[in-house]
Amino acid sequence: MVKVDVGHAAMVTSTGLVGLKPGAERFAREPAKKSSSFIDGVMALLERTEYRRCESGEDREEIFHLRYRSYRAHGFVPEAEQQIVKDDLDDLPNCYNFAVYIDKRLVSTVRLHQIDRENPLGPVTKGFGDVMSPLIEQGDSCINPSMLAADPDLAREYRALPYVSLRLVIAAYEYFRSTYCACLIRQEHTAFYRRIFGARQMSPERAYPPISIPLMLFGGVCAREFGPIVERFPFFLSTRSEQRMLFERTASGISAPLTILPTAKYLQHAA
Repeated sequence: MVKVDVGHAAMVTSTGLVGLKPGAERFAREPAKKSSSFIDGVMALLERTEYRRCESGEDREEIFHLRYRSYRAHGFVPEAEQQIVKDDLDDLPNCYNFAVYIDKRLVSTVRLHQIDRENPLGPVTKGFGDVMSPLIEQGDSCINPSMLAADPDLAREYRALPYVSLRLVIAAYEYFRSTYCACLIRQEHTAFYRRIFGARQMSPERAYPPISIPLMLFGGVCAREFGPIVERFPFFLSTRSEQRMLFERTASGISAPLTILPTAKYLQHAA
C-alpha cells in the first residue's frame, strides 16, 4: 500500500484527461493573487452558461460522443467505430454526468462520483484502490471528478472554460461534504494543479485503460483548502438551491431539472 501524505494534501478539481486549454496554462504561471479582470471574465461567462445533468439516453450519448471527439483530438484513445467513450462506471448509482452549455452550445462535460462506504466504486478506487479504498473503508468519502472533455472546435473560444466546468466539483463538495477530492491527471499538468489548487501527488503514475497515457493520483483534504480557493475565485461559489438541483436525486417518475443556471453572482460580494 502506498502511504498517503494528507498532512500537506489539498484539493484538486480536475481529471486532466483532456488537459488544460492554452489560456488555463497561462493562469498557472500568473501571480497567486486575485485578478479582477479574470474573475469578471469568468463571471461574465457564467452568465452565458447552463449545466445539465445527463441521465437520459440521448443526453448521455451526446456527452459520450463529445468525450470521444476530444480524446481523439489529443490522441488519448484509439479510433472506434461507435465514436463514443464510456465505461461501466457511468452506470453506477453514485455517478453524475454533466454537460456544460455556453450560448446554448455543448462545449464541455465532466463526470463526478461521490465515493463512500455505501458506494465505494469510482475511477480513483478502480485505478488506485490500494491508496483510496482504505480511506473509504475507514469512513471517509471522496468526490472524484473524471472524464473532463471539451469540444476541440470550440474550447479555444473560451479561455476560462476549465473554471466554468470544474466549478461543479466544488459545488459537489459543498453538497456532499466529502472528506477528500481526488482524481487522475497527466504528468505535464501537475504544476497547474499544485499552483491553482494546492494539490499533492498521492501515488506514482500508472496505466489506466482505455486512456493511452499513464495517469497519476492527485488530491487531498477538501475542507482545508476550499476557503482559500473560493476566496480567491468567487465564481466557484454556489447556493444551496443550485447544489440541490445539480445533485439531488429525484423520485421515480419525476424529471430532474432540464438545465441549471450558475448562482455565483448572487454570492460574490458576500464572499
